Amino acid sequence: MFRRIINFCVKIVQRYLPEPFIFAIILTFIAALLAMPICHQTPLEVVEHWGNGVWGLLAFAMQMALVLVCGSALASAPVIHKGISAMASVPKSPGAAIALVTGISAIACWLNWGFGLIIGALFAKEIARKLPAVDYRLLIASAYSGFVVWHAGLSGSIPLTMATPGEALSNATNGILTEPVPVSHTILDFHNLLIVLAVTIAIVIVNTLMHPKKDVCVIDASLLEEEPEQETPPANTPAERIENSQVLSILLATLGLSFVIIKLFFLHGAFDLGIVIMLFLFVGILLHRTPLAYVKAFNKAALGAAGIMLQFPFYAGIMGIITGVGASGICFGTVISNACISISTPITYPLLTFLCAAVLNMFVPSGGGHWAIQAPIMFAAGANLGVDPGLTGVAIAWGDAWTNLIQPFWAIPALAIAKLSAKDIMGFCIIDLIVTGLIIGSGLVLWAL
Repeated sequence: MFRRIINFCVKIVQRYLPEPFIFAIILTFIAALLAMPICHQTPLEVVEHWGNGVWGLLAFAMQMALVLVCGSALASAPVIHKGISAMASVPKSPGAAIALVTGISAIACWLNWGFGLIIGALFAKEIARKLPAVDYRLLIASAYSGFVVWHAGLSGSIPLTMATPGEALSNATNGILTEPVPVSHTILDFHNLLIVLAVTIAIVIVNTLMHPKKDVCVIDASLLEEEPEQETPPANTPAERIENSQVLSILLATLGLSFVIIKLFFLHGAFDLGIVIMLFLFVGILLHRTPLAYVKAFNKAALGAAGIMLQFPFYAGIMGIITGVGASGICFGTVISNACISISTPITYPLLTFLCAAVLNMFVPSGGGHWAIQAPIMFAAGANLGVDPGLTGVAIAWGDAWTNLIQPFWAIPALAIAKLSAKDIMGFCIIDLIVTGLIIGSGLVLWAL
């Protein structure tokens, strides 16, 4: 029965799920067509909201592109590649490979989502080279499935925003949160950690069980091929000697890594996405040894960032539609949030908040976007029902993370590394979505009791 369900999901996705760019276009028109009758907005208002939002994610799109490119360039450094290759030799069976990739991805994503997303995909691809019998599609899906815990982890944007003091917190929540909520009440709360543990164990087991006993889908071997390294010719001119100078790379890496150390350990800065990118960048420069070698690795890795550059403006446009307020004074995101509130009780409120955030995430796959839409409404409603603000914030964060399993937006970097399409992995991710949804929902209800 389980195998039939898996095969059904895989076949349905393969048949009906379009490429991520087409998916973004379809979501754009769905959001636009719903916003007009629900929010009483004119077509002109919807187009204006969309156009004003299109360039709203430029900075974040650049960060995502750099996470992918710098992470891939780092992994191609000889010493890192050898390390990943050695780790990939550990599992001796397809089941063990799936379990190991899932566990490492979940742990890495909980520590930092950008790090986990790239490392999981790179590790999975290297294992596929070692174990031809493993289902490559499921292996990449397993690497991506660990991403479901990231918003409940140390880089979760919503819990970290709640823990940041200042007027912005009070303004965003309409004065409900006048004091920051420490991470001990959100990320590091015992209940949240139990949910993270249960979800991680569940996806390790489920992903392992999903691997077929036989008739593994054969993937084109060219997806796993590596371009042979070209030997660097001797440096004969002053320009060539500078390009191949190890001293220059060491000095530059020392500058960048010194800043990272100062910010993290002396200025007590956050281990955010910018720090992850800087670590990928400057460690990569150091390990490639020369500036020219790093430029070649970076140029090679940059080819995978095309999907990010193409699709992110369209998701930013969707976010503009969802958050836009026309002459009617109604916002689409507010309508969804209010629908959740209207049927809530103190016990069901976290669960319904989670489901509300999950729906919004399909259209606004951004923690910052969720915060802007839901913070002014959900914290006020939670306070009226007597729900702890930490629980409200965690419920929003889990909803934001959960439907990422079937939202191609966040899978773009991993798919670029794997050279697969969304339809190759999303059938497996649907199974993970169902299982983890039951665990997260149950955990939030028990937390509310």
